[in-house]
Amino acid sequence: MPHAVELDWSNFLTALTLALVRISGMVAFAPFFSSTALPIRTKAVFVGAMAWLLAPLVASLPNAQMSISFSALLGELAVGLVYGLTLTLLTEMMLFAGQILGAQFSFSAVNLLDPTSNIQTPLLGDLFQLMSTLILISAGLDRILLASMVRSFRVVPLGSYAMPPTTALEIVRAAGGIFLAAVELAAPVLAATMLVEVSVSLLGKLSPQLPVMQLTVPLKTLTGFALLTGSLALWPRFIEARFAGLLDLAERLISAPGSGSLHGLGG
Repeated sequence: MPHAVELDWSNFLTALTLALVRISGMVAFAPFFSSTALPIRTKAVFVGAMAWLLAPLVASLPNAQMSISFSALLGELAVGLVYGLTLTLLTEMMLFAGQILGAQFSFSAVNLLDPTSNIQTPLLGDLFQLMSTLILISAGLDRILLASMVRSFRVVPLGSYAMPPTTALEIVRAAGGIFLAAVELAAPVLAATMLVEVSVSLLGKLSPQLPVMQLTVPLKTLTGFALLTGSLALWPRFIEARFAGLLDLAERLISAPGSGSLHGLGG
């Protein structure tokens, strides 16, 4: 009996370590969880608590390999990174959309320190990232991500994942959807500000005395903010659809390596 108890504790600690590595990889990069606004100690306690609760369950799943090795640790880290790196494309999409509109609003020279990446980012880029985080929390998408991570232990048992080279290529190709999705999000405001520029230019041709340069920037800014405010009602559906697409891509890359979607954010 003492030998059986020791063996159970050994399996539990092994499962705890492997689950800790998998969840840590996801928390390091996934939206909201990777934010530096959350204290590192809070993240550590959260990851440790999840691993502690999941360890007895995932250790009893079929095909779970209860052994700590370099390949097992690397496989668990790869699962977490596939989730984190795929879903962080949503944050990059919002940042790029903010950069596009910042240039249209003549705010391209106004930069702030992004608390997430600790780099200088455009003003509207920070605003878009904060709004996307608010939508993620209010829609409960963070809980959906955690539920998908928990289900991954059944699809890919502990210590059994080996990431093929094609998985990294799939994520890189999916990153190309950032540009398409960002343009889709910024398209209404982009079109309106361009129409303002064309209208003011035509008025300048008809009336050369008109101060075109003094009118263009304030008119573009006012029109853009008015249309942006009106389009905010469509943002939750847009962001939820892109989040669902990226989460589906991550799940397919893990469950069937190499067969994931190549569309990513776009479409």
